[in-house]
Amino acid sequence: MKLDRTFGLWSAVSIVIGGIIGSGIFMKPALMASQVGSPLLLIGIWVFAGVLTLLGALSNAEVAAMMPETGGQYVFFQKMYGDFIAFLYGWAAFAVFNTAGVASIAYIFATYAEYFVKLPRLSADAEKIVYLFIPGIGRIYPFENLGVKSLTILVIGGLTLVNYRSTRSGGKLQVVFTALKIAAIAFLIVGLLFSPNGSAHNIVTPSTTHHLTGWPLIIAIVAATSGAFWGYDGWNNVTFIAGEIKNPRRNIHLALLLGLTATIAVYGLLNLAFVYMLPIDRIASSNLVASDAATVAFGYIGGGLIAAMVIVSTFGTTNGNILATARVSFAMALEKRFFSWTGVVHPRFHTPGNALVLHALWTSLLVLSGSFDMLTDMLVFVSWLFYGLSAFGVFILRRKMPDAERPYRVWGYPFVPALFVIATVIFLVLTLFHDINDYWAGRTPLINSLFGLLLTALGIPLYWYFRRVNK
Repeated sequence: MKLDRTFGLWSAVSIVIGGIIGSGIFMKPALMASQVGSPLLLIGIWVFAGVLTLLGALSNAEVAAMMPETGGQYVFFQKMYGDFIAFLYGWAAFAVFNTAGVASIAYIFATYAEYFVKLPRLSADAEKIVYLFIPGIGRIYPFENLGVKSLTILVIGGLTLVNYRSTRSGGKLQVVFTALKIAAIAFLIVGLLFSPNGSAHNIVTPSTTHHLTGWPLIIAIVAATSGAFWGYDGWNNVTFIAGEIKNPRRNIHLALLLGLTATIAVYGLLNLAFVYMLPIDRIASSNLVASDAATVAFGYIGGGLIAAMVIVSTFGTTNGNILATARVSFAMALEKRFFSWTGVVHPRFHTPGNALVLHALWTSLLVLSGSFDMLTDMLVFVSWLFYGLSAFGVFILRRKMPDAERPYRVWGYPFVPALFVIATVIFLVLTLFHDINDYWAGRTPLINSLFGLLLTALGIPLYWYFRRVNK
């Protein structure tokens, strides 16, 4: 039994936008501001990361239009590199970036909920009693910030139930929450930029305490770019449901182009609004930067309204990611390269129900494993490793399948995909160096990028297991 084609162009656009705009733009500006210490650099990094992401997305769109099948990049990697790399991608999607993405977005939902209700938390000593030590990687503290983690898991379970019972309901819910999200963000941008309490002087005034030059500045920019990449992650969700999109040869690349262009504009304007309202040092020290900026502009009530907006935004994004990401494991199971029961279509609801449940359980374990920044740093490193491979795969398919019908050809070939691949390699090398350096300096309890690679490598013995079982 196949999944039905139920998503039109605007549903696909809403999945792109809804899968991207969620938690990153409301949490990452503070950390990025502390890293670079410059409002202009902060805005520039968000725009640069968005343009680079768009280049990668349009490269993927060529392949998605050729092979509009449920499973997205897993299917693409089979044609590009063969079964082994395709399986590692599918496993990493399950074990690292798709599930950790859902975990980190829902985590921000629970974090901003604390603006209204203080969630329970163990004492600092009690949080450290139980831990998991991974040699060469670091320590994991599952009971840290337990109240926030518990609410995060509850949200994941509830939205999984919605998508388990109806794909159409999940899609309609996504359109509604995306519309609410865009309306609320537009209100925030206009309200902040036209507030008399802001100052244009903030936009051009660097940090008074944080001055970097040379190599330290380059490393800081790379670290901040990683945060921005997380803010744009989720654009490829639409390729996971390619087999359920109406007229995919036209709608996939249009959804990516329209969705990402709108997101770049929104992110650029939001960061401009943040630095207009708050000095860069104030942003760097903020836990809830959007609410803090709104409090300056509108008073305490404004801060509460923006916290509510973030809750709505992250709720919708969590739903969009839950809806889309389980399709990769579902597609792998249909190919007999994953647990067979995850490829079963629910006989009544016509959804990949078992795959959704499996993803919810693993996502909940990842929530317990670490903090928001650990989850995002881990998933960004691994996901961009595969983004680079997928863009390079465009060259491979042009050579292997020169006569295949290509309803959409990536603009600027071969320069656009080549530029994306080169930028990805530079980013991965510098990120690995930064993560190891932070761990040895005692700034982080875990080498996040290596932890992501470790989870990915666990798929190697599983590949040989499924190969032997299904030989």
